[in-house]
Amino acid sequence: MRKAVVVFSGGQDSTTCLIQAMAHYDEVHCITFDYGQRHKLEIEVAESVCKALGVTAHKVMDVGLLNELAISSLTRDNIPVSHELQENGLPNSFVPGRNILFLTLAGIYAYQIGAEAVITGVCETDFSGYPDCRDEFVKSLNQSLVLGMDRALKIETPLMWLNKAETWALADQYGKLNFVREKTLTCYNGIIGDGCGDCPSCDLRKAGLDDYQANQTDIMAELKSKQQAGTA
Repeated sequence: MRKAVVVFSGGQDSTTCLIQAMAHYDEVHCITFDYGQRHKLEIEVAESVCKALGVTAHKVMDVGLLNELAISSLTRDNIPVSHELQENGLPNSFVPGRNILFLTLAGIYAYQIGAEAVITGVCETDFSGYPDCRDEFVKSLNQSLVLGMDRALKIETPLMWLNKAETWALADQYGKLNFVREKTLTCYNGIIGDGCGDCPSCDLRKAGLDDYQANQTDIMAELKSKQQAGTA
């Protein structure tokens, strides 16, 4: 039996990854991290999406220590999410160490349940300026986990080389575009579905959807091309 663990936030990207994983693996486990994020609603949405998709193995893990260490607009209510980059060139929504911690814990969980893969929705093509969403980082951490646990494990990143329009196309390929659009939470201001329309995450999500709806045939063809080439 092939098992996988999906790092799951209930957002567009992780939900699309979950939908794909359910088609490719016999058993899929989701792990959601409670790190004192800006909106607790994220955890509720993750639970409701899992229930709607029929995922019964869903673990919510308390990692509140991250909130104490990492100062970001996503961990502090008094820091507004900004469209401007900080002096270090990163958005103020960057949570330092978040994916290092999440993927490491997901890898430990995969070890315990005998899963062969950890799946995450990070993306370099359309990423929000986060260094821990880069392919180089994921490959490096994957190697460290394999060495540190002396066990084969693959961190899969199905969206790594997809832009946001192609991510919408992937959801549509599985007949779940409307589900992803209506049921997921990507908005930094905590509004389910199409979101607030004013934060960087909503801007990226809407631009991708608009592009896909306007150029559906071409974008679906590009997605299939990437899938055949093994980059999606």
